[in-house]
Amino acid sequence: MDFIIGNNRHQGMLLPDCIEDYVDENNPVRVIDAYVDTLDFENLGFNKWKPNQTGRPMYSPRDLLKLYIYGYMNHVRSSRRLEIETKRNLEVIWLLQKLSPDHKTIARFRQQNPTALKNVFKNFVQLCTQWELYGKELLAIDGSKFKAWNTKDRNFTKNKLKDRIQHIEEKIESYLDALNQNDALENQSTSEISSDISEVIHQLTDRKTLYESFLAELAESDETQISLTDPDSRLMKTKNGLDVCLNIQTAVDSKNKMIVEFTVENQAQDKNLMGPLAQKAADLLEVPAMTVVADNGYDSVSDVAQLYLSGHRPVVAGGDYEFCIPTDAANTEKITDYDSNVARAIYLPERNIFICPLGKVLRPCTYNKNKHVAKYDNTQACRHCPKKCTKMRYYRAERVMKPSEYTKAFDDSDLFLRKVHIFQNKEIVRQRKAIVEHPFGTVKRAMGISYLLLKGKQKVEGEIALAFLAFNLKRAIHIMGIQPLIQAIRA
Repeated sequence: MDFIIGNNRHQGMLLPDCIEDYVDENNPVRVIDAYVDTLDFENLGFNKWKPNQTGRPMYSPRDLLKLYIYGYMNHVRSSRRLEIETKRNLEVIWLLQKLSPDHKTIARFRQQNPTALKNVFKNFVQLCTQWELYGKELLAIDGSKFKAWNTKDRNFTKNKLKDRIQHIEEKIESYLDALNQNDALENQSTSEISSDISEVIHQLTDRKTLYESFLAELAESDETQISLTDPDSRLMKTKNGLDVCLNIQTAVDSKNKMIVEFTVENQAQDKNLMGPLAQKAADLLEVPAMTVVADNGYDSVSDVAQLYLSGHRPVVAGGDYEFCIPTDAANTEKITDYDSNVARAIYLPERNIFICPLGKVLRPCTYNKNKHVAKYDNTQACRHCPKKCTKMRYYRAERVMKPSEYTKAFDDSDLFLRKVHIFQNKEIVRQRKAIVEHPFGTVKRAMGISYLLLKGKQKVEGEIALAFLAFNLKRAIHIMGIQPLIQAIRA
């Protein structure tokens, strides 16, 4: 028996006469088509949602959005590769009805509509809420570093700039010594060498001036490093060492491991990021309270306290929490003791004060401009405190903030407190990895989105919105099925 043989390349063949026959009824591309056709592009905030009255007709943003969602679901993000797909991929030919926009048009659409793309992501989350795909009970928070469009060579910290300047000064000094030696010889060959050395010294001096300007810029700003290609990116520690990244934070619902909300941050640590993201997710799901779980990288008692005050149940891996929170006078109690293993001070941003475990007010005292750390203390209270929570003479709380955010003004009037003790739920902590790391694994490995194509936090938000929308669509297709999902979209 012979092998299976293909058709002769020179033999005439015809594709189906009708474009509709290019894809079958259970092709996921039909879900993309049905969903995008239901969107109100004006309310979502897309640019050029309405065709021009004069001039050459333009491509509809509806078609370009369909193309991008298909690309992100199928490991194709580059605008040039998407342009190629419009000419050779039968699914894309069906989806765009044989339209083939050029790569510049495709790229411009993604760059110019970051806010609208985020709104599309939220729109699909709201639809999934109606279909009861979100449990609205347990929310897991986590972050992952995505490589930014900026090399390490074009990222500078203060220490890196100082080292570069010192190295340049040493090289200039060595070249000046060589120049003096050549000048002493005074012959034709050495004069040409001296000219070359002078040119090198001039280049090094220009580079030194540039680095000094970067140092001056850092000294005037609130930042600790500067990136030239993507100004919002920062040098961060990853599993593969140091790299220039952005920190993508996600809130994932436990029922179907679907993403509810996300933010794009440029701080390397996750501290103080849990509270705001969890509240945004709860608002989007329209629920007053949820259980919120995160790993010990989010170990911020102020975040835990703010979530508790908002009605949520925070669970952070690493230990229990005991703190004092503001309340009305009717519920106040005299606080006389605390568990030293979980003693923490919480920060009240609206009053700019810390509250220690025994309910004493710590007021702003000093600020370290180099480390961007504000310190709060109450030496009088600590001196007479019966419970010593530190080996130092008095307790001092610290909070990272920009110089422009720091102020010595505070408000400790009419402050009534009560003690709260939150115990860690080990069963929920064990579930965390399976809930929140699943989306990152799929997006980075299966969908190939481990690095960013756009620059700037706002544009990256649009890019990540496309990635997470594609992920949620794939999850919805897997859970509901293609035809039931299309019917639900059109209902």
